[in-house]
Amino acid sequence: MEPLPAWGTGDLPEPPPSPWRNALRVIGPGAILLAVSVGAGEWLLGPAVAGRYGGAILWIATVSVLLQALLNTEMARYTLATGEPIFTGFMRTAPGPTFWGWTYAWLHFLQIGWPGWALAAATAVSALFLGRLPDEGDRVVVLYFGYLTFLVSVLLVLLGDRVEKTLEHAEWFMIGWTLVFLGLIGLFLVPRTIWGAVGTGFIAPLLGWPSLPGAIDWFLLAGFAAYSGAGGTLNATLTYWLRDKGFGMSGTVASVPAIIGGQKVEVSHPGVAFPPSDDNLRRWKGWWRYLRADQWWIWVPGSLIGMGLPALIALAFIPPGTAMSGYGIAAYHALALGERFGPALWILTLLTSFWILFSTQLATAGGFARVSTEVLWAASGRVRGWRGGNVRTVYYRALLAFTLWGCVAIYLADPLTLILIGANVAGANLVILSFHTLVVNRRFLPRELQPSLWREIGLVLSGLFFLALALLALAQRAGLTVR
Repeated sequence: MEPLPAWGTGDLPEPPPSPWRNALRVIGPGAILLAVSVGAGEWLLGPAVAGRYGGAILWIATVSVLLQALLNTEMARYTLATGEPIFTGFMRTAPGPTFWGWTYAWLHFLQIGWPGWALAAATAVSALFLGRLPDEGDRVVVLYFGYLTFLVSVLLVLLGDRVEKTLEHAEWFMIGWTLVFLGLIGLFLVPRTIWGAVGTGFIAPLLGWPSLPGAIDWFLLAGFAAYSGAGGTLNATLTYWLRDKGFGMSGTVASVPAIIGGQKVEVSHPGVAFPPSDDNLRRWKGWWRYLRADQWWIWVPGSLIGMGLPALIALAFIPPGTAMSGYGIAAYHALALGERFGPALWILTLLTSFWILFSTQLATAGGFARVSTEVLWAASGRVRGWRGGNVRTVYYRALLAFTLWGCVAIYLADPLTLILIGANVAGANLVILSFHTLVVNRRFLPRELQPSLWREIGLVLSGLFFLALALLALAQRAGLTVR
């Protein structure tokens, strides 16, 4: 296999001075990752788990988010040091770029190629249309709105720049609205005892060894853990946003812009490494400070708050032990609130549910095409030769494959099943990412930039944590008795 070109060399750019004055300008990739990741895990899987097993199970989310934050910073370490997204670093390991490029492209596809977000959003629209919670008998209605939602998301990706800014503003409005809406419900309608149950559930390991229910659906719990943060290959996309914002050495790496569907897709050149001189190491500490603030002060609290607020509503208003599933999955919150507080909350909650899930589907559709294009373009000379080296060919083929398979997948299963398949693949991907990141940072970074021992141990624990959940889920699905 043809290896990737060697890095160039250069000095690390100066980080912006005065962290507090420049925080809003520099800190941001974590917020973008949060915007993309707030969706099925927080709105659907969290309430489904809390409603079935109680708030004491939420410590799983805390462990998952903390481990994913550690993984995020370690993947970002490579990008800060070289200017390359972490997938490019993976492709520099044996057996070579072609193998790892196609492997990660397929893993990314297997994770987000199940349009459960669109089908779940359709259950909210169907509930609004029917005036009640949809059930199995309404499958045709849900499928109709599911296909419509999914194809509209693909169309908006193709329209690109013509709607991109509007959608970006709408995305941030959605996050703000969701936090305010759910926060007000939590403050004024949820009993304080429920707040206590959720709060103690998140920190159960600090209050004594946390317990697990006797009978667990490990497929659900493993999916919940993976999607408590971003989940799987979505975590790795953080490194693309770091590159786009010029973090670290990314500001010295040239890129080739391609206008595709009205939007600019950057295809990077090989990275640039810096010698570990005193000045460069001083600058490195500055960049590392911004990265840690981005992850630990924005992404981690945002992920836990995003998981906690919907869980509050589920515990307060949905009967304990309710199996939130089927073709009404995204309407349970609305039903519970509407029955107690009137039709206004029924409508507002359904609209909130739809926008959360639709925006996630839109982000994953566009993100899949972009990430797949970059990964395959960097990995394979044969891919770069398609249609005379036209990067648009790769982009449109990836989006076409995503669209065709999505249309098939929507028909195959109910929304929760589709989401859980993707979530469990995400959990398996987190295993691979954890160990592969450890290898990349130890092999390619100079000693001065390598992670400390406790961070390396954390990556190993991350891999083992998600591996254990994946094996338990797989064993249970295979019919084995798991306790």
